[in-house]
Amino acid sequence: MRILSLLLFSLLLSSAGAQTGYQPTADNVAARKAFQDDKFGLFIHWGVYSLLSSGEWVMNDRQIPVADYEKLPAFFNPIAFDAKAWVSMAKNAGMKYITITSKHHDGFAMYDSKVSDYDIVDRTPYKKDVLKALADECRAQGIKLFFYHSHLDWHNPDYYPRGRTGQNLGRPDSGDFNKYLAYMDTQLTELLTNYGPIGGIWFDGWWDQQVGDKTDPRKTKLDWHLDRTYSLIHKLQPATLIGNNHHVAPFPGEDFQMFEKDLPGQNQTGFSENSEISKLPLETCETMNGAWGFNINDRKYKSTKDLVQYLVKAAGHNANFLLNVGPMPDGRIQPEFVKTLGEMGQWMQQNGETIYGTRGGPVAARDWGVSTAKGNKVYVHILDWQDRQLSLPAMTGKIKSARLFADKRPVKVSQSAEGVVLTMPVAPAAGAIDTIVELEL
Repeated sequence: MRILSLLLFSLLLSSAGAQTGYQPTADNVAARKAFQDDKFGLFIHWGVYSLLSSGEWVMNDRQIPVADYEKLPAFFNPIAFDAKAWVSMAKNAGMKYITITSKHHDGFAMYDSKVSDYDIVDRTPYKKDVLKALADECRAQGIKLFFYHSHLDWHNPDYYPRGRTGQNLGRPDSGDFNKYLAYMDTQLTELLTNYGPIGGIWFDGWWDQQVGDKTDPRKTKLDWHLDRTYSLIHKLQPATLIGNNHHVAPFPGEDFQMFEKDLPGQNQTGFSENSEISKLPLETCETMNGAWGFNINDRKYKSTKDLVQYLVKAAGHNANFLLNVGPMPDGRIQPEFVKTLGEMGQWMQQNGETIYGTRGGPVAARDWGVSTAKGNKVYVHILDWQDRQLSLPAMTGKIKSARLFADKRPVKVSQSAEGVVLTMPVAPAAGAIDTIVELEL
């Protein structure tokens, strides 16, 4: 522990402020491009909160004191956890990366931390490091691994002054926030030195300390020293991408921008009011039902059609889709999720060419669908349209050919300075997930 602390101290001294004017390395730029090409990932929210079957915010929602919440790990014994099954499920779904909670807002570490014993190895009867097993299996199957790590911590007494959440949990009314930040950076050092190459760090919880100033939404009550933390990460693994779910414009040192339960440019949740779209790689995350963590009462399962169409819309908005599952306390993933992911994988096997490696196409999102593009090809994704003819705005470059992607039947094209009209051999079938027209320019 002392050696690790000294390592961290030297790294912090040498890198403080280094992210001001941040210029990504060549490895980082390449990782950004690969991330954009991947398009589809699996989000996993899993922790001791799954025992209470009410989502990952249960400690805050039920106002469970720290002393009582600390009793949960003794009952957490996920003997049905199977890293190979998890990674295989993601791979079969067509996913290229996994983002899993290393520490959520409850402060409990899902790996073998040496800076604290509040973790799965030291406090549970399971005694195994699930992140180590997952990291090994991801490498074996060629899946990238990202870690979600919470800025916010309802357990650590040095997370003080408290923000907008985690009140009345029996913590002392004192603490050293800088000491907490050193603790957080030490845990990040552990994650980036003991688990092999890490695709990215997915931060969440910065918003807990926002002051609520509408004129300056990037202002917080405390200095998070993001430059120091981001510099530490990039020093330890230059290709590791940093994203922060803070719902404001990206800060220097961040490598991708995420949107929670919203497509870029939309604000249906209210989270994205201050999230202007940057030029960084983009990602949107969504749940398979209504909850992130396991919730036994949540039966609002989204259909395969809804989730495939969201994936397509995300690609049309030039973003990745990070789709969440909340495993059960014993380590199994709900069969409803497994079934839907398998069906999504079947769709991706047939149509992945129109998603992987693409960027948002020349036709901006419409009520009927979106477009994606790769090389000299444009893919028009018709999600909600029942007529044989579809009018598109004017397009740069001459359309050389057009055909239905599914069966290669030709599509008639009328192109002029005013726009493009596609006439399909048959109208899109009612209830179809996606009728794709491939245009070659």
